Amino acid sequence: MSTITVSTTPFDDQKPGTSGLRKKVTVFQQAHYLENFVQSTFNALDDVNGKTLVVGGDGRFYNAVAIQTILKMAAANGFRQAFVGQFGLLSTPAASHLIRKYNTYGGLILSASHNPAGPTGDFGIKYNVSNGGPAPEGITNAIFANTKTISQYRTMESADIPLEHLGDTTLGEMNVSIVDPVADYVDLMAELFNFDAIKRLISRPDFSFCFDAMHAITGPYATRLFEQVLGAKAGTVINGDPLTDFGGGHPDPNLTYARALVDILFDDNGPQFGAASDGDGDRNMILGQQFFVTPSDSLAIIAANAHLIPGYQSGLSGIARSMPTSQAPDRVAAALGIPCHETPTGWKFFGNLLDAEQATLCGEESFGTGSNHIREKDGLWAVLCWLNILAERQQSVSKIVNDHWQQYGRNYYTRHDYEAIPSDIAQQMMTDIEQQFPSLVGQTLANRTVSYADNFSYLDPVDQSVSNKQGLRIGFNDGARLIYRLSGTGTEGATLRIYIELYQEDKTQLNIDTQEALADLIVVADDLAGITALTGRTAPTVIT
Repeated sequence: MSTITVSTTPFDDQKPGTSGLRKKVTVFQQAHYLENFVQSTFNALDDVNGKTLVVGGDGRFYNAVAIQTILKMAAANGFRQAFVGQFGLLSTPAASHLIRKYNTYGGLILSASHNPAGPTGDFGIKYNVSNGGPAPEGITNAIFANTKTISQYRTMESADIPLEHLGDTTLGEMNVSIVDPVADYVDLMAELFNFDAIKRLISRPDFSFCFDAMHAITGPYATRLFEQVLGAKAGTVINGDPLTDFGGGHPDPNLTYARALVDILFDDNGPQFGAASDGDGDRNMILGQQFFVTPSDSLAIIAANAHLIPGYQSGLSGIARSMPTSQAPDRVAAALGIPCHETPTGWKFFGNLLDAEQATLCGEESFGTGSNHIREKDGLWAVLCWLNILAERQQSVSKIVNDHWQQYGRNYYTRHDYEAIPSDIAQQMMTDIEQQFPSLVGQTLANRTVSYADNFSYLDPVDQSVSNKQGLRIGFNDGARLIYRLSGTGTEGATLRIYIELYQEDKTQLNIDTQEALADLIVVADDLAGITALTGRTAPTVIT
């Protein structure tokens, strides 16, 4: 067993996005590709000698191979301790928790989140820092700079470590601890939620529940939590076996890709509560019987009912939401007398607010919700929030949501995704939209007056850093908004996301179909972008 240095040359496509580096598996399988990025990450950090690292992933194809590579490189670069999930498995929330629990230097999380998996699917890697959250831009920029100049990497000539056996082993001078990927996370959830109340809810004969793990990482976590600890009947968790190709599905918990769960909940005899999570366990979808809860409303309702959850009964310091997320949480924050921060998209922007105790709850419209218990969004945490609220209020999901709208008004909200648009065309659309901004202000569109049009810029209130060009915004005099963003989480072309929002406080107008309520704004949004003219498409790929 010896340390070796391998000569290499840079790749020109290793710039991390909002969630690390994501590419096709076949790209990562190129000689030196993964090694270059891992070494560039280690080089971008302060001295890693003697430090501790968490390593794990969502179990997708290439996960186990990549972990062996990373461990050998970590040992060769001087790390002295690594914590690895059994079989190489760790949900992103669980990895964040382990980083925080063991005060490690950071962690490498292997996932492409909700993207499809398998030999022809996607793979990803990202570095999380010592607070458990995604690396800030200063570090990701340094990683990218190193990828452009790398000439060698360090690794070990060694047999692979068996990842299936719990316990400690060594790799050179580095100790490797193979840990139960679920146990510490379940213990954390037990500290936050009233498990006794949830058990009573689940045991009621008039309550049933279905959770779709989508053959991804949350299967073992959900089975342990819901069926073994909280007493839900066997079979409550469906698609619970993690598969390297996620069963050929697209593990994105929304109305399109989690259609099997939607059909179950919208059946006349469907269960009272349903939920799903994504590939790496950080996203969630919440459903009631024949009822869909938007992620924005979910964040607002969790905030409004946080006093019912033991872990948050001392109060909230603030709420943070991504800019495209609806303004529903803002109204709850105002009623509670706490700030609501508007940040760019990307969970890393919440980290400073959480560390500075300026926010307790955070959320993104892209089905991500979380709190200060870790520094990532957390799908199962959100599901437990809803179960705790349902247990305490003894009402249905639809009743809780409708009562919320009666009190705060309703933010009608939808997101239209146009996936896999050729990148040059997508960028041209964004340029064309922004060029219209100077003449838009003051115009009347959809019987509303445009009050502002800009490219969102964010000033971090903690470290005073500035993030520019974070999404195109068009705001109207009645509070309605149109927002355009290109997503950085895919691996083919670009995804154009269009967000449409309208606030309604008339109590007689709170139960209109969302697409109908927003119909005039949807037409304006499509026309301004010139979608049909530039792409030939007449409908979005996904509507949420």
